[in-house]
Amino acid sequence: MWRENREGRKINMAKIIAVCKSEKVGTRKEQIAEGVIKEEYGMVGDAHASSSSHRQVSLIAIESINKMRNMGYDVNPGDFAENLTTEGIDLVVLPVGTEISVGKDTILRVTQIGKDCHSGCAIFQQIGKCIMPKEGVFTRVIRGGHVKPGDQIREITPDGN
Repeated sequence: MWRENREGRKINMAKIIAVCKSEKVGTRKEQIAEGVIKEEYGMVGDAHASSSSHRQVSLIAIESINKMRNMGYDVNPGDFAENLTTEGIDLVVLPVGTEISVGKDTILRVTQIGKDCHSGCAIFQQIGKCIMPKEGVFTRVIRGGHVKPGDQIREITPDGN
């Protein structure tokens, strides 16, 4: 999602629209006002956070959730057990190894696109369909920080910008 500034330059308008966490694996995540993402760990207080995992923070786009809504499903941010729901960035085309910046401080590195969905996940049990296997993105935390809805999210280009 782009817009032009006063000088006519394009500005990335991709952002976080929900921050979510849960205390148990395999459940929907609750939306929170702000989260703390810890380096080489994940979202503080989230069941999926682990220093030994390459899937420390998960993301899904609201555009993916809207696909499910358009098929008649009543789904919302957090329902797919994602930590961050994004808008305006095409997550699934980011190559593994891509670094993304969230807010002022946080840097995440893409480690996996999609996953094997287990039949025990809450959303699969409820509706028999899940988008995480194809459209979920998993990351490792390179630099932690605070994240909240409205924070900008952007791909860090090879030149560091």
